[in-house]
Amino acid sequence: MDKKIISIINQKGGVGKTTTVINLAAGLSMKGKKVLVIDLDPQGNATTGLGLTNTSSSDMTIYNVLNGNKKISEVIQSTSFDNLNLITSNVDLSGLEVETAGDSRRAFKLKDELTAILNDSRASYDYILLDCPPSLSLLTIMALVASDALVVPLQTEFFALEGLTQLMKTIERIKSNLNPSLDIRGILLTMYDKRNKLSAQVESEARSYFKEKVYGTVVPRNVRLSEAPSHGIPVLLYDKSCPGSKAYSSFTDEFLDQDKVVESAA
Repeated sequence: MDKKIISIINQKGGVGKTTTVINLAAGLSMKGKKVLVIDLDPQGNATTGLGLTNTSSSDMTIYNVLNGNKKISEVIQSTSFDNLNLITSNVDLSGLEVETAGDSRRAFKLKDELTAILNDSRASYDYILLDCPPSLSLLTIMALVASDALVVPLQTEFFALEGLTQLMKTIERIKSNLNPSLDIRGILLTMYDKRNKLSAQVESEARSYFKEKVYGTVVPRNVRLSEAPSHGIPVLLYDKSCPGSKAYSSFTDEFLDQDKVVESAA
């Protein structure tokens, strides 16, 4: 299975990106997969959501890898969850774009570093998940260049699909110039409210346009989902029986099934 570097991406904020990263990582690790999460968002929410700190005193962050001060293997940290490692982020990361302005190869920095990890037999991860910032900035471009595939969380709300067309254009540009093998693995509908007609409408539009790229699982609006990060644990462990947990558990199964299909076709 070579499609192992996956960015969770949408340039809109508040669509459930970090929640998806944390719970997909937890779901995969609970199924015995070795997972590395890389927090590429200066807000550091995936970092705190997995129980580590995002204060700016640490030099064990992705920022120090991307600015050339550390190797990626030096900044990988353990979490309190089996099979799940993390590279943290903090607000320092927001300065990266300005600091690397003179570097013509900066878009490839993350890819180069990840290639080094993937070639290191001791660091045998089944999946590397990148939590992208909510913008189409240098950090997002770095993630797109380094990724094999993308998962796009799509909030079932009014302007959801308009935002997606902008992302698609960016993806096409990256494919034609920097990373021809990039593809969309799937679109995950989030924050679904079954009492709201709009949710159903966005779902049917997304499914008619993107067809089988849209996962069968939809993630509902769920209080437990929004509470879990403040406790530094994935909802799958915080409250196993809530609707959000059930959704991410089923999404994890769908995600894994995609690789089974690929392997049986190979």
